[in-house]
Amino acid sequence: MNQLNRLHAIWNPHVYHGWGRRKKFFEGWYYKIVSKNQTNAFAIIPGIAMDENGYKQSFIQVLDGKNHKAVYHKFDANFFKPTPKQHNLSIGNNIFTYEKVSLDLPNLKGQLMFKNQHPWSNSLFSPGIMGPYSFIPFMECYHGILSMNHNIQGSLIYNGKDISFNDGKGYIEKDWGHSFPKAYIWMQSNHFSKSNISIKFSIAIIPWLRSSFIGHIAGILINNKLIEFTTYNGAKVNSCEISKKNVIIEMENKSYKLNINAFRERATTLAAPISGFMDGRIDESMNAKINVKLFNKKSKKYILEDTGFSAGIEVAGQYKLLVK
Repeated sequence: MNQLNRLHAIWNPHVYHGWGRRKKFFEGWYYKIVSKNQTNAFAIIPGIAMDENGYKQSFIQVLDGKNHKAVYHKFDANFFKPTPKQHNLSIGNNIFTYEKVSLDLPNLKGQLMFKNQHPWSNSLFSPGIMGPYSFIPFMECYHGILSMNHNIQGSLIYNGKDISFNDGKGYIEKDWGHSFPKAYIWMQSNHFSKSNISIKFSIAIIPWLRSSFIGHIAGILINNKLIEFTTYNGAKVNSCEISKKNVIIEMENKSYKLNINAFRERATTLAAPISGFMDGRIDESMNAKINVKLFNKKSKKYILEDTGFSAGIEVAGQYKLLVK
């Protein structure tokens, strides 16, 4: 049964992939929630971690992006209860699905509902954002996008204060494997001047057999159309510049050129996986902004020139290896 569940998960990246795993494995979902006026922004990260010796622990990590605070809530592994063939996860009294989040943490309680989700495209030979790499059994870290952009209804009580997320915006992704890359950049925003725009970009050192390569994944959702820039579809990164103030990316695929200028802001430290357990540390900002220009090669016109706010940015590890 575990093998069947793991096989099913290949074509359904949103569900749990760790059936039968006993050590050196992690899996976590990243729920980004931002209030309508952008005065409140949180990342809620539920997951499971297993070290090299088989010790297991479930967790819910909470990042308060506007106040630069993070709390790591530990749970016994037995509290981690995923559902086969669908994304329906409970950790204690906390519930995480594609349509909602219900929280019962010491300082964070309430329920949020999601609608109008925009998942990454999925096909038989390219299941989700990993594309054909989904079928490779030895990847260090796999990635999935549950929703590039969606609407939120509901409220949370945070440290005794009632916070409305009605008409707010959300984003959901996930990772699984055994470790985050030794060098990577990740960024995301869906708070542009128009409500139907969202961007996600990442670039990383990917171990491959006895070597490695630099892989990249980017997508822009615009007018309900997802434009993809990935290693496996032939897109290329022409330049990558990193400083303490910003990250500047230029990339292109067959039809479009994409220019990104991301302005880094104060970041908060989060736990991250190393060899399956959450012993690593990364820094994430949720107050950044991303200038985006998208150029259509055929029409020779910019079809998008906009700035995304409440952006998440991580610049992690030996990031200088990514400079180009």
